[in-house]
Amino acid sequence: MPFHTEEEMEEQTSIYLVPQQDAHAEDIDGFSAVTDEDEAALFDLTEKDTKKVTERFQDVCEHLEEIDEMLTQKTSGWDIKRIGKVELAILRLAVYEIRFDETVPDAVAINEAVELAKKFGQDSSASFVNGVLAKFA
Repeated sequence: MPFHTEEEMEEQTSIYLVPQQDAHAEDIDGFSAVTDEDEAALFDLTEKDTKKVTERFQDVCEHLEEIDEMLTQKTSGWDIKRIGKVELAILRLAVYEIRFDETVPDAVAINEAVELAKKFGQDSSASFVNGVLAKFA
């Protein structure tokens, strides 16, 4: 199951990591795609931040097969294809940090993943993510 291609990462970087002049441009349904809070975050990114996000993406991609295998083992009864894309992306990042990044304490990786799930996932996402990652701690 692909994470993203290098081309998609370049496109996503240009949309989300580079300050946009039309940050309040309306989408098809007439709603702004970016909130005031998001807009502030867009304009606060430094070149260092952008580089770190891009490097982390590449690091996760390098270990993606291993990460997915670990997730498959820890989520017995769950086919990885059934996990929502938001939750899967959060889990992949957290598992990378837990297993491959010695600079991030496990508790921090889990806490940040749960917070991301609360913000971007569904109502039950945070507890699902916490339950899965607890098996890695």
